[in-house]
Amino acid sequence: MKKDNYGILLLLCTVFFSCSSGAKKQTDMNELEKGTFGYDLRFLSGKDEKQIVLSGNGGKSQIIVSPKYQAKVFTGTAEGPAGKSLGFVNYDVLNSNTTDEHMNGYGGENRFWLGPEGGKFSVYFEQGKEQVYDNWHTPPPIDTEPWDVISADSKHVFFEKEMEVTNYLGNRLKLRADRRITLLETPEIESGLGIDLNPAVGTVAYATDNRIVNLNDFEWTKETGTICIWILDMFIPSPEAVTVVPFNEGDEAELGKIVTSDYFGEIPAGRLKIKDQAIYLKTDGKYRSKLGLNGRRATAVAGNYDPRSKHLTVTTFDIDRDAVYLNQEWDPTKDPLKGDAMNAYNDGPLEDGSIMGPFLELESVSPAAFLQPAASLSHRHTVYHFIGEEKDLNPIAEKLFGVTLREIKNAVR
Repeated sequence: MKKDNYGILLLLCTVFFSCSSGAKKQTDMNELEKGTFGYDLRFLSGKDEKQIVLSGNGGKSQIIVSPKYQAKVFTGTAEGPAGKSLGFVNYDVLNSNTTDEHMNGYGGENRFWLGPEGGKFSVYFEQGKEQVYDNWHTPPPIDTEPWDVISADSKHVFFEKEMEVTNYLGNRLKLRADRRITLLETPEIESGLGIDLNPAVGTVAYATDNRIVNLNDFEWTKETGTICIWILDMFIPSPEAVTVVPFNEGDEAELGKIVTSDYFGEIPAGRLKIKDQAIYLKTDGKYRSKLGLNGRRATAVAGNYDPRSKHLTVTTFDIDRDAVYLNQEWDPTKDPLKGDAMNAYNDGPLEDGSIMGPFLELESVSPAAFLQPAASLSHRHTVYHFIGEEKDLNPIAEKLFGVTLREIKNAVR
């Protein structure tokens, strides 16, 4: 299906959603409270009239995808319109009539960005400018510009965006970004993770297949600078929520340090624990902190558990232990070819007392894109949400993280 059939596509998706979300009784969307998926669906439809809803599992599993807002997956539900909205939606920014010159934090539980953010190869800072917040600017194609829908149906949507970014070395990199989002049904979730789901557990999951193509007439090298695909998930924090990141054990001389935890200063001991092949980060949205693992330490899976809402999130992503990952730190003096493959973030107040969210993030990046003209690099990042009782969710945590939910929720108390 091509772009000129997009009007028909939207009608089909709208009809599909209407049928699947009200099998026996039509839900009154106007009565749904803030925090529900139906509320966010209504709110976001007023911001992007071309938004697409993918739906599965009889309408219980749904996600909202936005062409206007850079092909984001804004939010999802495992329990239909009346169920909890699982992504972070920044209502204030979306309602604002102003555009922020640095970044427009619309939210979205899965978004496509480019790295590196800082350093010698940065595409967020102009050549010669000090790498501080006042000079930091997110490239418009991944911040404010709409993306093109190439095709879609009830389970898939495929986007493209041609763009040009200028790096800190002063070189203009031309590229096309491709992004396919696929809603996963329960059998695909079970086979993808190697688990058996209890029927009592609510689920919604989707895979994002992301690709960049070099449109320059020159190769991207260490001399020209290069980029990487950067996928970021924004979720809602909670006083008891904890992010868990398994890691590969081994000699630091061979694998590097276990975790980088000083992005914004060292994380207090009461908020970060390392034990039993897993790293735990408190994600209450009250203290700004970030950690990162390199490609040899990361295990291609991470997650977050909130016992209050009985919500377990799992992310999986491509990892290449032998690849080069780019340094994203705001420091052009550091080696640009030594960076993290995944990151976790907890939001909190800035020095002036303001706060971006609050939200928490799970992130993954591709290896450095050292590409010949017309060559491409791909990166898959998948998000799984599970809603249910601890006894029913615990086998998932044990299988994927090697620890129990009890261990996760008690790790940083």
